[in-house]
Amino acid sequence: MAINLARYILQNYSPGEEISNVYRLVGKWLAETRSSNSRTILEQYLKQSVELTKESKSTDKKCISRQCQTYFDLAHYTDGLFKSYEERLSSSEWQAAMRLRKHKTRELDALIRRLKSSSKGEKTDYSVKIQELQKQLTMDREEAEKLQDDRDNFLSLALESYQHCLVIGSKYDLRVVFRLVSLWFSLYSRQNVVKSMNSTVKEVQSYKFVPLVYQIASRLGSSKDGQGSTSFQIALVSLVRKMAIDHPYHTMFQLLALANGDRVKDKQRSRNSFVVDLDKKLAAEKLLNELSSYHGALIQQMKQLVEIYIKLAELETRKEETNKRIPVPREIRSLRQLELVPVVTATVPIDPSCQYGEGSFPHFKGLSDSITVMNGINAPKVVDCFGSDGHKYRQLAKSGNDDLRQDAVMEQFFGLVNTFLQNQRDTWKRRLRIRTYKVVPFTPSAGVVEWVDRTVPLGEYLLGSTRNGGAHGRYGIGDWSFLRCREHMTSEKDKRKAFLKVCDNFRPVMHYFFLERFMQPADWFVRRLSYTRSVAASSMVGYIVGLGDRHSMNILIDEDTTEVVHIDLGVAFEQGLMLKTPERVPFRLTREIVDGMGVTGVEGVFRRCCEETLSVMRTNKEALLTIIEVFIHDPLYKWALSPLKALQRQKEIDDDVDSCLESSQDACEGNKDAARATLRVKEKLDGYEGGEMRSVQGQVQQLIQDATDTDRLCQMFPGWGAWL
Repeated sequence: MAINLARYILQNYSPGEEISNVYRLVGKWLAETRSSNSRTILEQYLKQSVELTKESKSTDKKCISRQCQTYFDLAHYTDGLFKSYEERLSSSEWQAAMRLRKHKTRELDALIRRLKSSSKGEKTDYSVKIQELQKQLTMDREEAEKLQDDRDNFLSLALESYQHCLVIGSKYDLRVVFRLVSLWFSLYSRQNVVKSMNSTVKEVQSYKFVPLVYQIASRLGSSKDGQGSTSFQIALVSLVRKMAIDHPYHTMFQLLALANGDRVKDKQRSRNSFVVDLDKKLAAEKLLNELSSYHGALIQQMKQLVEIYIKLAELETRKEETNKRIPVPREIRSLRQLELVPVVTATVPIDPSCQYGEGSFPHFKGLSDSITVMNGINAPKVVDCFGSDGHKYRQLAKSGNDDLRQDAVMEQFFGLVNTFLQNQRDTWKRRLRIRTYKVVPFTPSAGVVEWVDRTVPLGEYLLGSTRNGGAHGRYGIGDWSFLRCREHMTSEKDKRKAFLKVCDNFRPVMHYFFLERFMQPADWFVRRLSYTRSVAASSMVGYIVGLGDRHSMNILIDEDTTEVVHIDLGVAFEQGLMLKTPERVPFRLTREIVDGMGVTGVEGVFRRCCEETLSVMRTNKEALLTIIEVFIHDPLYKWALSPLKALQRQKEIDDDVDSCLESSQDACEGNKDAARATLRVKEKLDGYEGGEMRSVQGQVQQLIQDATDTDRLCQMFPGWGAWL
């Protein structure tokens, strides 16, 4: 082993790096194999490696990458030690030991009192017992103090090393930033954590925290109770201020949304649909006032834009105007060019140098004179926004009982998973990704969603808008209609028998989608392959985050690329199991979905892409768990499904109607179940299915089997359309 290590070092590293990497690799291997104690690994190997890298003055990219790796390995190891010590100190065994120590302390006090009133002969016996107890308690106290000191030292070293890792290079930015923020949020009352946070804010470039600006900003005004919360808030404000000054186009809209935290209609307020947090509102307003000296003109124009979109989203319309174009009121269309404000649904690349000059993004030039009122209980409006680049950006302005912040957070998660898929060669070659779109909340109940052009809901293609047409109307001659299938499933008591009869009278037609649109064999093959890969990636990622409510109107298909796009992401972390009729399938893999994959069905491409996607997520398990932890502890992300919302999700009405209400009580109590949700995600990433650990291939096999299981599908809510 030593010979192979030496050969590897000599072939891959320059002489100045050799010793440092020997220490780093040996320390890492000893840690992974647990072949030595933590003090030896830290003092003799990992810390030694760090000291040697400090001596290197090279600015070569490879050298910087190795330095970054050395600090990351040290941080990762000490972070693991901190977590294990923290778990031990909060374990039931340790709590039992603490109770026993209290009992011994009371016993010692009683013996001392008796010693004072006892005779000479008894005093000797009492003195011996007292000395024994004092020794035991001293040993126990010293052990507890050592454990706590070691835990705190490991935490401080981890925080310091993570900071150095971010300062030196960018190789581990994504993993380190999420872990740091997770530690800050969970340990905000500890002074050493706040001190490290202040140091990190000063030393690290602010663009590295932009991916988490939503979660970081949402903590403003929080944590009132708890020791050290004031200093934590000061550190938090300084971080948000730095991000807003350096990257205003990625930060200001979040601050404006927080400042509009009380912009809730009286009707929604009376239903307790949303939580209004005045502390966050006041903190955001105060910060925006401070930022006016840096970006006063920009903030003013952004406020104008936000007001116009809120008015548009809350515009009252009549029922007869549904699916029709109506003129935009004068006060809305009067807003013209805002040369400082980007189009809200356009992508503004993050510039590490903070130089956002003219041409960095398309700015807002106005809205179209008319809008289309969409079907739904909240009547969302489709509007065209004109950008300075000459493009027309179609957007959906929504207001009502849906909280767009939930969709925004899920889209954020999908984007991060895409990063992992892009960084792995096998998934990159297969172009595996989740199709995302931009969601920008402006108030708890109003915001803008990017319109995904050239897409059609699967349900609309298959059934048409009337549910009696579509592809089934063209090709399913003689088959039952969707409504008849649904009626049969609702009325029959033997669900399995009813489901099998419906399947016999309702044949899948999804393969015609590709035949209709792609006449050339090569195009047909490429697009069907793209569809299969997209379904595989979205199914695996959706399963890991427990995404539910996947009826046919909540899945769109791109008519050009044939990738699937998931919308309406309000039911996540297995909250579908809390519905009146629980959703017991891991993802939607019905006969129509499989029919679009061609003759091999779930075999071949689909299965292989599922395995590759799941393998990448397992490899990045720690990073994903940290991301999940940060997301579900976000005080603005009310992921827990309220009883009222659960009832609304499965009303006996059209499945595409927007009708979900939030409960403020559930929003406050929901995050108490966050630990349970995190544990379930961890079990999935570890490969546990049915209480047994599976390989990647075995887990995928089990999931496909569950998703296509007749006994599970026949028990689904009829409106979900398990036969479709």
